[in-house]
Amino acid sequence: MKNEDIGDLHRAPAATATDRRVDSIDILRGLALFGVLIVNLVTEFRVSIFAQFLPQPPEADPIDRAVMHVVRYALELKAFALFSFLFGLGMAMQFERLSATARPHYWLTRRLLVLLGFGLIHLLLIWNGDILTEYAVAGLMVLPLLYASRKLLGLAAIALFALYVALPALPLSPAWPDPLWIERHVEQANQVYRSSNWLQVMRFSVHELPSLLPLHVYILPRTLGLFVLGMLAWRSGVFGWPALHRAKILALAGLLGAIGLVVSASEHGTLANLAPVCLALAFAGTVLFAAGFKPALNLLRPFADIGRMAFTNYIAQSIIFGLIFFGYGLGQFGRLRATPVFVLGLAVYMAQAWLSRVWLRHYRFGPIEWAWRTLMYGRRQAMKRRR
Repeated sequence: MKNEDIGDLHRAPAATATDRRVDSIDILRGLALFGVLIVNLVTEFRVSIFAQFLPQPPEADPIDRAVMHVVRYALELKAFALFSFLFGLGMAMQFERLSATARPHYWLTRRLLVLLGFGLIHLLLIWNGDILTEYAVAGLMVLPLLYASRKLLGLAAIALFALYVALPALPLSPAWPDPLWIERHVEQANQVYRSSNWLQVMRFSVHELPSLLPLHVYILPRTLGLFVLGMLAWRSGVFGWPALHRAKILALAGLLGAIGLVVSASEHGTLANLAPVCLALAFAGTVLFAAGFKPALNLLRPFADIGRMAFTNYIAQSIIFGLIFFGYGLGQFGRLRATPVFVLGLAVYMAQAWLSRVWLRHYRFGPIEWAWRTLMYGRRQAMKRRR
C-alpha cells in the first residue's frame, strides 16, 4: 500500500454531499417529525406526561375527542417507532460510507458521543422529554451489530422484540410510581411548570427523571429492535434501490399493515404492543412505494427539507413550546384544550417546513446538523451551498 493510501485511511472523512442524499428517507424523517411534534405537544407540553396514567374523563368537546383519538391511534408510539427505525437505517448508511476510512466504528462512536452531549444539554437545560440521550446510548449498544450478517441482524431484532413483549411480565427496577403518587405529582407539576421561573422549572424537571426511568427501561428493547431493523432494511437494498423492489415493498407494507390492524383489534395486550411497530413500518413502505412515482414524489418532497433539518427543528420545537407552556414564558401549562394545541403544533410545523426550505437554498445543513458534523469529524464542515 502506498503512503498516500495510508494517509487516506486516517484522514477525517466529510459529511455526505447534498446530491447523494436519499430523498425518500428525508421525506419519512420529516413526516415522523410531525407525529413526534404533535404527540409531545398534546401529551407532554400541554399537560404532565404522568396524567395519561390516571383515569381520564372523556373530552367534553367532540372536536377535542377527535383530536385525542388521532393522537392516540394514528400518531402515538407509531411516530416514535418510525423515527427509531430511520435512526438505525441512518447508522447503517453512515457505516457503509465510513467503511472507506477503515475506521467506521471510531467515527460512528464519535458521532454518537456528540449526540449524547447534545441530548444531555437538551434533557437537563431545555426539556426532560428528550429522546436524543436514549438514542445515543441505544446506538452505542447496537454499534457492534453493524458488522453482523443480515441473518444475525434478523435474529437480533426478533430477540429484542420478544424481550419488549415479555418485559411487562418481568419485575422492573425501579418500580413504576403508584397512582396516589402520580395524582399528587400531576398537581405539583401543574403548579411548578405553569408559574415558576426557568431555574425552578429545570430543577423540577430533573427531579422527575428517576420517576420517568421505568418508561425508558420499558421502551429500550423496542428502540434497539427498531435500530436493528433499520440496519437490516438498508442492507437489503430496499431504500437504496427502491425501484428494483417495488413489488416487494408494496406486498410487505400491505402485510405489515394488516398484521398491525389485526393485532391492534385483538385482546392480547402484550402482542398489541407490537402493533405500532407494524403500522409504522407499513407506513414507511407505503411512502417509499409512492415516492417511486413522480406526481407523488412532488407532493411529498416538501417534507424532505424539514426532514433534513430534523435535529435543528426538534430542538427548536422544545424551545418554542417551553416559552409557550412554562412559567418563564406564557405559562399555558395545563390550561389549553387539545384542539388549539393541535392547531398550534400544525402552525409551528408548517412554519418550520417553510423556514427549512428557505434555509437549505443557501446552506447544506441546519445549524445543529452542522455543529454535529463539525464536532464528529473534528474539523469545520463547509456550510454554504456551492453555486
